Amino acid sequence: MRRSTSLLSLILLGVGVFLLVLTQLLVWYVEPRAKRTPTDVNSTTVFTGQGSYFDTESVATVGDQTITITRRVLGDVAAGERSGNAIWDVSTQIDTPKTLPLADPRKSLQWTTERWVTDRRTNLPVRCCEEKPEFEGEAYLKFPFDVEKRTYTWWDSTLGATVPLKFGGKIKIDGHEGYRFVGTVEATEIGTRQVPGALVGSSEPGQVLAEEWYSNAGIELTVDRRTGRIMNASIAPTKTLRAPGSQKDSVTLLSSKRLEFTEATRREQVKLASEDGGRLKLLGETVPLGGGIAGGLLAAVGAVLVIRGRRQPEHSAE
Repeated sequence: MRRSTSLLSLILLGVGVFLLVLTQLLVWYVEPRAKRTPTDVNSTTVFTGQGSYFDTESVATVGDQTITITRRVLGDVAAGERSGNAIWDVSTQIDTPKTLPLADPRKSLQWTTERWVTDRRTNLPVRCCEEKPEFEGEAYLKFPFDVEKRTYTWWDSTLGATVPLKFGGKIKIDGHEGYRFVGTVEATEIGTRQVPGALVGSSEPGQVLAEEWYSNAGIELTVDRRTGRIMNASIAPTKTLRAPGSQKDSVTLLSSKRLEFTEATRREQVKLASEDGGRLKLLGETVPLGGGIAGGLLAAVGAVLVIRGRRQPEHSAE
C-alpha cells in the first residue's frame, strides 16, 4: 500500500495557514497602523448655553444670554504628508446673540486661531510646522487611541496650561458608551488688559493694566474608548477683570454655568466614533478572531487529511 495526498487536503491546509497568517498580520501590522490621527480632518463643533458677557456698547455685563462657541478644525493635508504628523488649523469664536447672525469671526465676542501639530500615533505634541501655541499634555481636541481609566492631562487654551482630568466612570451618549473625564480650573491670572481705571474700581486716573482672571467650574468630556474622539463636552468658564493687585473681581467678561455640545454636534461625533471604532474593532478583533478560528479548523482538518492520506494499492510492474 502507498499513501497519496488529495488536492482537497492541500487546499484546506493552505487556506487554513493563509487565514492564520492573515489574522496575525491584521493584529500586529495592519490594525496598529490604522490607529493614526487623520490628516484630512474637516469638522465643526458647536457649544451653546446660557450665560453672561460684557457688552461694550452698554459698558456693562448683561446676563441670561445665549452664548455660542464654534470651533472649526481643518487639516493641512500637504504639510501633514510632508512631516508625517497631524497638522490641524483651529478657529474658535465665541458669539453672543448680537454677533452670531453676523457670521464674521472678526466681529465675534472673541476669536482665536491656533495650529495644532501632534504625533499621529501617540497624540503627543510635536514642535514643528509653525505650531501655535506650544502646547503640552496628552489630550486636546481628541484623546489618544485606546483610552484608559486614568487621569489625563488636557490642554486648556484659555488657561495656557494643562489641567488634570480624572476618570469619572462610563456613560452612554445616544446609546454609545464612552468614558467620562472631569476636572476644574481654580481662578488663575492669565494676563492683563488695558482698560479705564474707573471700570475696575481703580483709584488711579486714566488707563490701568487690569488683571484678567479665568476659572472653570466644571469640565466634562465623554470620550470614545477605542478612537479617543470626544463625543460630548461641557464647560463652565468664567473670565473676569480685577484692579491691579485686587483680590476681588470687578468686571465679568464671560460666565456660564454650562456650555455644552449642541444635539447636532453630539449626534455627529457619536456617529463618527461609532464608524471609526467599528472599523478598528473589525481589524483588531472581529476579523482576527473569526479568521483565527476558521483558519485553525481548516488547517487542522487539512493536516489530518494529509497525514492520513488515501491508501491505494501499489501495482507491480509486469
